[in-house]
Amino acid sequence: MNVLEVSSLEKKYREKLAVNNLSFQLKQGRCTALLGPNGAGKTTTLNMLAGLITPTNGSISTNGFSKDIRQLIGYLPQYPSFFEWMSGKEFLTFSGEISGLTRKTSQYRCEELLELVGLLEGKNRRIGQYSGGMKQRLGIAQALIHKPKLLILDEPVSALDPFGRREVLELLKKLKKETTILFSTHILNDAEQVCEDVLFLHGGVLIEEGPLLEVKERHQTPRLNLYFNEDSEKYKPYLLQKDWVHHLVAEGNRLSFEVSELERDRARIFSMISENHWGVTRLETSEQSLEELFMEVIKV
Repeated sequence: MNVLEVSSLEKKYREKLAVNNLSFQLKQGRCTALLGPNGAGKTTTLNMLAGLITPTNGSISTNGFSKDIRQLIGYLPQYPSFFEWMSGKEFLTFSGEISGLTRKTSQYRCEELLELVGLLEGKNRRIGQYSGGMKQRLGIAQALIHKPKLLILDEPVSALDPFGRREVLELLKKLKKETTILFSTHILNDAEQVCEDVLFLHGGVLIEEGPLLEVKERHQTPRLNLYFNEDSEKYKPYLLQKDWVHHLVAEGNRLSFEVSELERDRARIFSMISENHWGVTRLETSEQSLEELFMEVIKV
């Protein structure tokens, strides 16, 4: 079942189309990453979905609601702001009440969420004393306070140090078991760790979408890595002669290259190693990272 359906969505600022004819669906219970470089239109898209700005054209609907779907969505902006003199518990309780919950329900939900996001021990500390990762987790808890069907997060890890980023990514892995998630990021390797589906946005246009594994399969090029017991540059000329070897890169003792057909060309490499007595210590196949895949899709 689709939680959200977006059709022909556009946003124009004067003569510039920030988002151009965007259509996609979000499936219930899945985590989707909206990917793209800075300026791709990610924040504009999420702001339209969250009801913060009005689309120039197109429609957004979920489960039959097409007018105002904000009560069904939990939203965390890229740069969330807090009342830093409040404690985490006070802020969450307050957030619940302004979302329409009774004080009693809000307090109960607050304790539940503080435990979920790992802030139970720090619930009585002032938010001003929280680390960046703690604030981001508190912001996610605030977005979840009214039990939304869809959690939307704009660049939830971009401003965090490596430790804070790891905290939030681990939390997202936990949350996706309970709710549907859409989050934007320009750090593609982070998305690869937690999402099932991807939306590739470039210049305001959706250039690729679908389950991550299927998208990889559509664009994946077989790659081999050869490791030698000496500098790999010595062996580069032998492989450059082969028309089935592409994009050859030598780095230290490693040669990395793409091949036309994995099984056939791996057998060819084994023959070359044996016939020429190369000092190869390891041969491995590797997949393109999501970042490499994105660059390949942009070229297409």
